[in-house]
Amino acid sequence: TQSTWGRKARRAFRIDTDRRDSMSLTKLATSTLAILAASTIAASARDQVQITGSSTVLPYATIVAEAFGENFDFATPVVEGGGSGAGRKKLCEGVGENTVDIANSSSRISQGDLDLCATNGVGEVMEVRIGYDGIVFASDIAGPAFALTPADVYGALAGKVAKDGALVDNAAAQWSEVNAALPAQNIMVFIPGTKHGTREVFDTKVIVEGCKATGAYDLFLATAEGADDKEKKTAAEKACNELRTDGKSIDVDGDYTETLARIDADKNGVGVFGLSFYQNNTDKLQVATMNGIVPTVETIAAGDYPVSRPLYFYVKKAHIGVIPGLKEYIEFFVSDEMAGPDGPLAEYGLVSDPELAATQAAVAAETPMGPLE
Repeated sequence: TQSTWGRKARRAFRIDTDRRDSMSLTKLATSTLAILAASTIAASARDQVQITGSSTVLPYATIVAEAFGENFDFATPVVEGGGSGAGRKKLCEGVGENTVDIANSSSRISQGDLDLCATNGVGEVMEVRIGYDGIVFASDIAGPAFALTPADVYGALAGKVAKDGALVDNAAAQWSEVNAALPAQNIMVFIPGTKHGTREVFDTKVIVEGCKATGAYDLFLATAEGADDKEKKTAAEKACNELRTDGKSIDVDGDYTETLARIDADKNGVGVFGLSFYQNNTDKLQVATMNGIVPTVETIAAGDYPVSRPLYFYVKKAHIGVIPGLKEYIEFFVSDEMAGPDGPLAEYGLVSDPELAATQAAVAAETPMGPLE
């Protein structure tokens, strides 16, 4: 029942790391071999859908997988984390029962991913948008409150900052040195490592925006090298994203539970989380505002909160009809009962997609994604 699924949304999710460690991911060198694999795995196909990727999408996928296993005559899918980029790379390793079926992702697939897929014979990929999520800054519940802007975050974490019309090394030690309205607390921010989709959104919507707001972007652009304006702008944004290496900005390669543990160990820490993770840990964390907006399902749905992003999963179409339960799982995931505004995913923190019906139709038709815009 839906109430049962709702209870699962509040339950700690399990990660099957043993299966991940034992999986043999065989790279198929040519499209010919890949097509052959797709045609021959039916007779000996495994009976579990294999899913990997984003730690942000992980709890949603786990909720769906557990409900799917309990309500359908198929084995419960195996859901693993590891990061969006790593998951998409695994998806594109080839076609066959030793390769994964679905990659969860908190950022959109890249042209580089699709090129890797094509090289390894993964011809058609389905893009499924499941909803939206916010990226939030949160700190220890007993500590001071933070009211942040992208400029504040950039001023705290950037390697170079603008001062008196020039770029200088960032020497700020406390938040109050960046903005007098912020707490006199040592700067220590735990940010997602580069393999996570959350990091891509953090870089674009927080760091680059803050870089522009402080004037640093214009200074980088003035000296940027490139064949044309586009290349120069890309170089300037890359320079904006070069963060401090003195212990103030700390990459976390694990999932959000590791970030939470870091904050628990050092109360000065501020962490970057998905909204749903924060909402399920409000007994330990307090959330910062961004540009004066409190991150909630409502402010993200309305487009008011500035740091939000769509969430996706990507499906290897060649495995549909071969891996038992794959099509059924995909349809179940995007059903009104699961991904709708009153479903368990929304209860856990997912912002329901207002265009969910279009996604459902595309999934039913097994529509592969077209060229990237």
